Amino acid sequence: MRKKIFCIFSRVPYPLEKGDKLRAYHHIRELSKHHDLIVCALSDKKIHPEAYDHLKPFTHSLYFFRLSAAGIYSRLVTAVFSQIPFQVAYFHSSRVEAQIQALINTHQPEHVFCQLIRTAAFVADIPADKTIDYQDGFSAGLLRRKQVAPWYMKPLLSAEYKRVSKYEHWVFGKFDKKTIISVHDRALIPHPDRDRICVVPNGVDTGFFRPASRDKTFDILFTGNMAYPPNINGARYLVEKIMPMVWRQRPYARVAIVGASPTARVRALASDRVKVSGWVDDIREYYAGSRIFVAPMQIGTGLQNKVLEAMAMGLPCVSSPLANQAIGATQGHEILIGRKEEEYAQLIVSLLQDTGLHQKVRENALLFVKKQFSWADTSRTLGGIITGPDPGVPEHEPTSWEKNWTP
Repeated sequence: MRKKIFCIFSRVPYPLEKGDKLRAYHHIRELSKHHDLIVCALSDKKIHPEAYDHLKPFTHSLYFFRLSAAGIYSRLVTAVFSQIPFQVAYFHSSRVEAQIQALINTHQPEHVFCQLIRTAAFVADIPADKTIDYQDGFSAGLLRRKQVAPWYMKPLLSAEYKRVSKYEHWVFGKFDKKTIISVHDRALIPHPDRDRICVVPNGVDTGFFRPASRDKTFDILFTGNMAYPPNINGARYLVEKIMPMVWRQRPYARVAIVGASPTARVRALASDRVKVSGWVDDIREYYAGSRIFVAPMQIGTGLQNKVLEAMAMGLPCVSSPLANQAIGATQGHEILIGRKEEEYAQLIVSLLQDTGLHQKVRENALLFVKKQFSWADTSRTLGGIITGPDPGVPEHEPTSWEKNWTP
């Protein structure tokens, strides 16, 4: 049955340079085939001039809310004296909340869908059928970042971890339905009833990302938003720790680090054997022009879209166990897994030298991703959750802090 669904996103889902924007975009595109969507999206920066025209065909109504730098700064300062996670305070404008609630009153949707805990407070207390998409285990991701962060960042990350952990727990009871990107991430949510969270994985557009014949300019490719700490860490680990071992055997091997907003630490990796591109209009050219994809992720949570895209483009992938957790590809068959620098280096060299291994892994990976990761299928799952029956209230007895704590 077609429903009117009110959707709230913490970022405008265009262009698709971040994982949450990619997930939002494809959910909007697929859900719009069966439901009427009222989409509200926040933005902390200038909105892309093509964003509205690109998203409007998928929506019944579309609204963008610009967050001012002054407002963000004020909320972050205020958050120091509260229990609210800084990443929630960053996005939670009382002005926008009033506008969103007015729009809900106007449109009278049958369901409200929020992506990420950052948007939860806008509608936490309204009496409506609601879904929260946790997407990732954010609090666990903060703990992993703390492990590799410089000493001066550790106290902030520790404080944010405690806030986010409590907030993930609190949000659970405010929404009728909950979704997350993987079984692994669901296990990271700090709530005794986390098994009630429904897994809705990401997909990959295999019509857009598909094998293409190009001259191979690069031997090794790594992609992602290069302002995101797990990607910064991964890029540095690849170039500074793994590649010196590869270069001993393959001195002319070339690396491409591709993605938006590279920080100074990422740009510093550039050399005659390493290209740091920054944002590119069509990342498929780099996939098609590379021999191997490497995802040596040491921190972070969620599902690595970059690995799915590489597989769909016909690249064999060398991954960390962490990057493959949410994907679940079979080691030695659809993916190769490295754990230490030496192992990564040897796997990369093996793929560059052994054409039979290269062909086997790329073909198996392509079949795997086509079978397991379809945006149409995952969005159909989400639609079924939204339109399905209310799962009821949690069974566990609330603790004292659950009863009394408010953000």
